[in-house]
Amino acid sequence: MTEAKNEQVAIVTGGSKGIGRAICLELARQNYYVVVNYMGDKAGAEDTLAKVAADGGRGEIYQFDVRDGQAAEMAITDIAERLGGIEVLVNNAGIIADGLFMMMSPDSWQSVIDTSLKGFYNMTRPTIEKMVRKRKGSIVSISSASSMMANRGQANYSAAKAGLNAASRSVAAEVARLGIRMNVVAPGLIDTGMIEAAPKEQIKAMIPMARIGKPEEVAKVVGFLCSDAASYVTGQVISVNGGMF
Repeated sequence: MTEAKNEQVAIVTGGSKGIGRAICLELARQNYYVVVNYMGDKAGAEDTLAKVAADGGRGEIYQFDVRDGQAAEMAITDIAERLGGIEVLVNNAGIIADGLFMMMSPDSWQSVIDTSLKGFYNMTRPTIEKMVRKRKGSIVSISSASSMMANRGQANYSAAKAGLNAASRSVAAEVARLGIRMNVVAPGLIDTGMIEAAPKEQIKAMIPMARIGKPEEVAKVVGFLCSDAASYVTGQVISVNGGMF
């Protein structure tokens, strides 16, 4: 692991691919030292870090499962002590296990809830403790359009992401006077592996802008929310969905 040199530090969970990778690159361009979290895809995380370095940025990869509260807290403590603090946390890690609710297994329900919602708790609570010391920080969580509209076959994912929206708003109200901002970005259909098997032409017909979004377009909004340009923005859920609703 490389030591930061007085840069501001940003942790991005699930940074090995897709939207997470794009966020890592965007924050590195804003001169954050980026900690690329991953659970199992080490090669993907290393590729993200290589792209960060090729773009002139700095960072490191860090393996832990956001569903494991003890592992998450130990990682956050290590990062804050070794690198001098944490200025940004992006809760991006998430999974899907789609299926009709009446046939959904307990594991399909719980695994999705645990990654998005338990992961939010495990990462956000100890990070806030570190941010309070400097009375400054920005936390952005990645939700989904599914949190605000009916999406057949995604009861588990919709529940997890809707919970993320509500929890973020509540915590934002608690920590606003402590100098910490919390917001949510809710992407629509974005060109990542999550929609690889989806019928893209049918999807485009649902979107007023008539195209699928790019990960970089989500990352730009996250980058804004993490910057001083968004200093008076907190407790918001911002949709990035091409005008779907």
